[in-house]
Amino acid sequence: MAMGQHCAVLQIVGYQNSGKTTLMEKLIAKASEEGARVATIKHHGHGGAPETVYRKDSQRHERAGAVIAGVEGAGTLCLNIQQASWQLEELVELYQLFHPDMILVEGYKKADYPKVVLIRDKEDVAYLQKLTNIICVLYWQDVDLSTFTCPAFPIRKEALYMELLLKKVRN
Repeated sequence: MAMGQHCAVLQIVGYQNSGKTTLMEKLIAKASEEGARVATIKHHGHGGAPETVYRKDSQRHERAGAVIAGVEGAGTLCLNIQQASWQLEELVELYQLFHPDMILVEGYKKADYPKVVLIRDKEDVAYLQKLTNIICVLYWQDVDLSTFTCPAFPIRKEALYMELLLKKVRN
């Protein structure tokens, strides 16, 4: 990547236990196998600063092949950097200094980067109306998504969407 050139960012969002971290692991592993330098940012959505126990997801990211993995919550970024608070845009800018080929973000649903939304059931469908820049929806149960124009795939059928997602973040 040339100096000053920024890499692509892709967000994975959904309610707790919707499969975000598992999808992140699969994307990291696939991109890493292809030789990409993958950086990840995880939003710590449990309130307060992330404790060591909450680093388990970013440690899973590292084991999957991420060259940079962080977890953020309540202004603490587990790279031992302290600041009053962190905006996702600041974290992306910081990560760009390490020249990753792509940045995968778990959470930060209010940010406006291209995002994949994981839907567990019909109650989660209303969630889609609150989000911007959705590139696709992955669902666990058949739900009515007829009012949305983005592609939707069953989450268990990775062959249908994995290449689409990686194409969004390849340079």
